[in-house]
Amino acid sequence: MSRVGRVERTTKETSVLVEIDLDGTGKVDVATGVGFYDHMLDQLGRHGLFDLTVKTDGDLHIDSHHTIEDTALALGAAFRQALGDKVGIYRFGNCTVPLDESLAQVTVDLSGRPYLVHTEPEKMAPMIGEYDTTMTRHILESFVAQAQIALHVHVPYGRNAHHIVECQFKALARALRYASEHDPRAAGILPSTKGAL
Repeated sequence: MSRVGRVERTTKETSVLVEIDLDGTGKVDVATGVGFYDHMLDQLGRHGLFDLTVKTDGDLHIDSHHTIEDTALALGAAFRQALGDKVGIYRFGNCTVPLDESLAQVTVDLSGRPYLVHTEPEKMAPMIGEYDTTMTRHILESFVAQAQIALHVHVPYGRNAHHIVECQFKALARALRYASEHDPRAAGILPSTKGAL
């Protein structure tokens, strides 16, 4: 059974195409026009072992906000679509990833209910290239809203803004991978006492 999601989102501000295969090999083809964001989405695909295609054409002449936000919304919707009925998956996943002086701890529940808890060090550098570092939380908010998952991301310490953001995406990739993989002991079983996710 193929677990692939494909979402096209077009507004007056952006045109976005996202395709994701949860059972891929980490093949990534990403172009949003925001270099650091592309780098983060590449981390998501490669470390999650998701085949990921993202093509975004946005109003970068204004700034990168709409491009980043709409891409995250489409990515969340495609991820949710790819999950399908969630029968036989682990549902929960967590991962802790260091990147030099920074550490990210990510825990996810593919619950069908959107909720985000996000903490990272204060007084980070405001920009990484053309990437506004305040957008990391907004990316996660947008992704969670469409993916319908509970996500806790905690960066207890870090100094370099690039490292602080990148370890979050790497840990998110692994946590999503672990949660969405099939549990061989739970074939045909929905991981919920409610009977619905």
